Amino acid sequence: MAETLAEPLPGSTRGTAVVIGAGPGLGLSVARRFGDEGYAVALVSRSDRRHPDYLASLASVGIVAEAYVADVTDRGSVAAVLDRIRERFGAIDVLYYGPAIFDPAKMPTSIEHADADSARTAMESVYPALDVVAGVLPAMLERGSGGLLFAGGLSAVRPMPMMGALALSSAALRTYVTTLNEALVDSGVYAGIVTIGGLIEGGDIHAAVRAHRGDQVPTLDPAGIAETVWQLFAKRDKVEAVVVGL
Repeated sequence: MAETLAEPLPGSTRGTAVVIGAGPGLGLSVARRFGDEGYAVALVSRSDRRHPDYLASLASVGIVAEAYVADVTDRGSVAAVLDRIRERFGAIDVLYYGPAIFDPAKMPTSIEHADADSARTAMESVYPALDVVAGVLPAMLERGSGGLLFAGGLSAVRPMPMMGALALSSAALRTYVTTLNEALVDSGVYAGIVTIGGLIEGGDIHAAVRAHRGDQVPTLDPAGIAETVWQLFAKRDKVEAVVVGL
């Protein structure tokens, strides 16, 4: 069941923002940034283990939030959660999609060793994004308003052989979002992507890398990236922002 921390007051929010792939780093920062703007927030992640901490953090700054469990690779699970969010809040106004697709414990083989099987496996990370969009976009188009925001990888725009077949899936997601935004011109619905190159502080990947390499790895501030996500949505003057660490 969803964990409810606070009941929204009538007229107290600007709408509902859903964060798919909520984690302790960027996901939570995006939730807080939209919450600061008056949105109620629905967090979705694979496990509820850290949901109480997330909700307490948001409640401490007056943000109305709930948390749900769903695995993006399970179509039925995600569809059911989106239905529950709509039942609770009435509509989904903004969707941020940022599940982690990179496991630092399982480094991909470099691109010269990639084959069709590794490419198929990498592309599996892209398909859930389309399913999620299909679950929320029709209602946004009917209302004539909404936002679809995504986090992508730097290998989509910069050659990074060490990312192997993941570079293909990163490029595919970027192309999907930029093409989707073009299709939505004049619809009132915006699609945009933040392409990220660097280790984001506070997240699970950050913790794993620090465990192996200590504190000498350059990092990115998740609050700063969340601000970039917000500015993309608020200004709608470009489809992509690239954020790169040192």
